[in-house]
Formats: sequence, C-alpha cells, structure tokens
Amino acid sequence: MKSKAATPVEYIESLSPERRPTIERLRQVLLESLPEGFEETMEYGMLAYVVPHRLFPDGYHCDPKRPLPFMNIASQKQYVSLYHMGLYDGPLLDWFTHEWDQHTTARLDMGKCCIRFRKLDRIPYGLIATLAALMGPKEWVEAYQKATSR
Repeated sequence: MKSKAATPVEYIESLSPERRPTIERLRQVLLESLPEGFEETMEYGMLAYVVPHRLFPDGYHCDPKRPLPFMNIASQKQYVSLYHMGLYDGPLLDWFTHEWDQHTTARLDMGKCCIRFRKLDRIPYGLIATLAALMGPKEWVEAYQKATSR
C-alpha cells in the first residue's frame, strides 16, 4: 500500500496500531545500523534509506532526480516488507540466505530484493541489523555502478 506521507514521521503515524510497533522497530534497527552517509527519506511511498545526491550526484538511473535507493521499509496489505537493493545478486544474497535459518524459524519469503514478513513476531532484527551494517554508501555505489554498466 503506497503511502502519501511526506515524511517518515507522517508515515509512522499513518500506520495501523498493529503494524506501527514493527515498522518503528525496523526503522530503529536501520537508523542504528546503517553506516554513516545514508539518509532517511520517503521514496515510492515507503521509508527509504538512500545515498543522497551530495554523495552520488548521478542519482538513480531509472530517475536521476531521485537519490540512489539502498533499503526501504513498507507496510503492505498482507505483510511488512524490507527491501535491500544489494540482495539482487551475488555474495550478499548468498550470505543472507545462509544466515536466515540461524536467526529465525520463519520461512524465508523473498523476491529479488524484497523480504516479506508475514509473521511479525518472527522478524530476525539482529540479522537485519547485521545486513544493514555490511555495506556503506561508497561500497553500494561501486556495486551499483558495476551492476548497471553490464
């Protein structure tokens, strides 16, 4: 469900009482774990953690006016989703899928870069914190440029 909220605080305030604690906790995990340089904003109706234009002036290749996306959190109709653009391919995805079973009994429900949490009491917050901390803005820009230059 795409939100029309203009700020992260408005987004949180717009959530149902059932979803708000989960989104707040995921947000706090990312704010505490992401390396310096990422910025929190709203993009595509979700909480977004991006490489700002001051660090990567080219922006997102699909829409250069937008900053380079890295992670997002969203409350969807049937689940809470966490997007991590670095999970599209390669060693980070391999690491994450291997670690998943060590941190939760929930089945991994994942798309290309979207992790869907249907059982909110089984979210592996420690694993999410580790995942968020593994790549800084500089490393993400380098990986992004490599992937988009193919």
